[in-house]
Amino acid sequence: MNERFQRGAARQAELGGPGGIRGRVYGQLADIAPDLHRFAVEFAYGDIHSRPGLDAGRRELVIIGALIALGDTRPQLEAHLGSALNAGVTPGEIVEAVLQALPYAGFPRVLSAMTVARGVLAARDLLPLTDSIAQ
Repeated sequence: MNERFQRGAARQAELGGPGGIRGRVYGQLADIAPDLHRFAVEFAYGDIHSRPGLDAGRRELVIIGALIALGDTRPQLEAHLGSALNAGVTPGEIVEAVLQALPYAGFPRVLSAMTVARGVLAARDLLPLTDSIAQ
């Protein structure tokens, strides 16, 4: 393993580990694209996500917004919603971040993203949101 991969793997571990959803996605593609996982760890986490300037929670909110705008990113959105929670982003902040994408990404993508967020929050027994959490 090179230094970029080690740095990226360490960053992934900080945010909840390389397993789970990320591991399943890359594992399903290992027989056809074995380097894809390495590229993601080295570039996305080793080079970009490890940069200074934003804390992990803010960085995850930016990523969530980008994934919502792209659409059709359910596995990645699930992973990054989980990472956001692991980085200290509150459930209410996640809901608000998804809502902030509405004027830019549109109702279909925000409704899809909110459905994914609901699933992630439910899996962690964080629903229903109370008024104090959602504020």
